[in-house]
Amino acid sequence: MSSHHCAVVVAYDFSRTGHAALRRAATMASHAQHYVLHVVCAVDPREAIPSIPSYDGIDYRYAARVQEALATAVQEELDIAAPTHPVSFFVHARIGKPADEILEVAREIGADLIIVGSHNLHGLERLILGSVSEKIVRNAQCSVEVARPKEYADVNLMPVVEVPPDNRTYVPPHRYEYEDHRLLLRPAEWPLW
Repeated sequence: MSSHHCAVVVAYDFSRTGHAALRRAATMASHAQHYVLHVVCAVDPREAIPSIPSYDGIDYRYAARVQEALATAVQEELDIAAPTHPVSFFVHARIGKPADEILEVAREIGADLIIVGSHNLHGLERLILGSVSEKIVRNAQCSVEVARPKEYADVNLMPVVEVPPDNRTYVPPHRYEYEDHRLLLRPAEWPLW
């Protein structure tokens, strides 16, 4: 096994879309041992995170409280993902413009991937506030994945029907060469007529 670790920066802001990004990263890390997660919460100096009130303004004491809440959120998400191996993660609470701080952490650690949520801002709201995920996608020096919560309408899926091997319609696994339109490997019980 390679000793190379894949450094993944996860943008997290305690929102629904931030949670989608964290869930995606936790799922990835729980399936492969080489991921190291760096979960970043960048706090805008003008506005506290709604779930973590600020009593004395946004300062380093507030960032320490955010970092504690961040570590708890990451551990809870990893507990849900139930990895079969230990997952390494670091939490970073930064004060500044979110896109800039997330990109700075990615640069500092030499990130291989950034996972960010998207709030789907539109119109005037997007013009005024800007899009953190868009700025990250545009300015990142590595791959970026935009994670969103699933919001599909109800889908009626057909039930999966198991066909026993002794059934006439059962087709054993085989390989078909589409370029030459021929069967390369056929089960012995297939007649050739």
